[in-house]
Amino acid sequence: MSKVILKMQNITKYIFDAYGKPIHGTDVKILKDVNFDVHEAEVHILVGENGAGKSTLMKILGGIIPYDEGSMELFGQKVSFTNPRQSQEMGVGFIHQELNLCQNLNVAENLFLGRELSGRVFSNKKEMYKRSREMLMSLGFDIDPRTKVKNLSTAQQQIVEIVKVISYDSKLVIMDEPTASLTQAEIDHLFEIIRNMVKQGISVIYISHRFEELKEIGDRLTVLRDGSCVGTIDMKDFDHDKVVNMMVGRTLTKMYTCTHTPKENEILRVEDLRIGQGTEPVNIHVNAGEIVGIGGLVGAGRTELAKSIFGARKYFGGRITYLGEEIHGQTPRRMIEKGLMYLSEDRKIEGLVLPMDLVCNISLASLPRIFKNTYIKKDVEEKMAREMIGEIDVVCNSSRQLASTLSGGNQQKVALAKWLVTNPKLLILDEPTRGIDVNAKAEIYEIMDRLAGSGVGILMISSELPELIGMSDRIYIMKQGTISGELTDHKEFRQETILAYTI
Repeated sequence: MSKVILKMQNITKYIFDAYGKPIHGTDVKILKDVNFDVHEAEVHILVGENGAGKSTLMKILGGIIPYDEGSMELFGQKVSFTNPRQSQEMGVGFIHQELNLCQNLNVAENLFLGRELSGRVFSNKKEMYKRSREMLMSLGFDIDPRTKVKNLSTAQQQIVEIVKVISYDSKLVIMDEPTASLTQAEIDHLFEIIRNMVKQGISVIYISHRFEELKEIGDRLTVLRDGSCVGTIDMKDFDHDKVVNMMVGRTLTKMYTCTHTPKENEILRVEDLRIGQGTEPVNIHVNAGEIVGIGGLVGAGRTELAKSIFGARKYFGGRITYLGEEIHGQTPRRMIEKGLMYLSEDRKIEGLVLPMDLVCNISLASLPRIFKNTYIKKDVEEKMAREMIGEIDVVCNSSRQLASTLSGGNQQKVALAKWLVTNPKLLILDEPTRGIDVNAKAEIYEIMDRLAGSGVGILMISSELPELIGMSDRIYIMKQGTISGELTDHKEFRQETILAYTI
């Protein structure tokens, strides 16, 4: 058996309010006597539902938050970190699910942030650019180090995060949903990098909700549920239903719920719309009660199309007809008033106001309904939020809990709840289950099916082919800013058919 480099024993973490008092006056535990270990040169998979405690456990290892009870031993030393730098200096690298790059700095400045190369007076930017390019190219990524991070795609930003952590000579690397924004080719490349890291003796803790990835890259798997460790298994013993049962306490009888029937009346038509000055025109339509999927690679123009329809982005010619009316000069506010909603793929920047509580976030799109004489009707706002939290099963301790304190998947649910309380007629969902566990995915699919059954039209952008195939009534595939194919017959709904339209 290989050497144990990390041993976390009986780790317990309580949740307190801003004044240091336990929530509701009782000892509420996020983590309960968790035992977790990592061997040298292994990939240890960590799974669990959103809110199970995965990110909290890793934040303790990363020095972001302290543990309250238990002990931690790293590379043979007993440790209790009080800040991330202590963890980093001990050889721990952390690639967060939510990207932590400085958007207004370029790639090289991000890679060398806090350890800038010095010249005679100022930082030696020429050498930083040279070394940054070498680091990127050594891992097979051709990204200009002079490019500002805000101008990179989400996938490219994820790559910069990975390169940055590897450049610190980390011996234990935490990867929290590292493939959430990557194409299949980029995922294959990342797995090759991980295998090379393992050959060099580096260990990886890999958090993912994508079961199809786990057997390919993992050595062992640990399941957390409700803040407790359910068990650890070798990946050679991996069984999908067994792991799901460990995660949720039951077996999911059905992943995709599709009981709705699309209606005949058209709710949205997009004709000859160009998302860029040099792109071919886009033509799509969505009927009431229909779930229309949009597939394609990262950079194909799917999000640009969605934002153009929503009025959050300029487009270059074409017509958008919504509810039988041709729309001119639309803005997000005007489209929201008309019942057209857009759930962004970036919940952290565009979906939520993280420093605000759940009540305030859920009511954001419905403020005109709850205003009375320039004041918000707090009782109505609170009731609306509580009902929605219960309806879509947001795991939280209080409706007044800050959105920033929720797990990524529960943040996604709150971002969705904000739109559901508006009673939408058309809902554009951009990667609706990104970073969401298997049980929560099934719940989101059930919500989508229920909405479609009530007559709501849904335009769903997804990079997960099983999701596109399982939930869509029709599928459009985008490539280079236009529609490269449309699938209307469920017999054509195959991964190889969809992929053929993307290349």
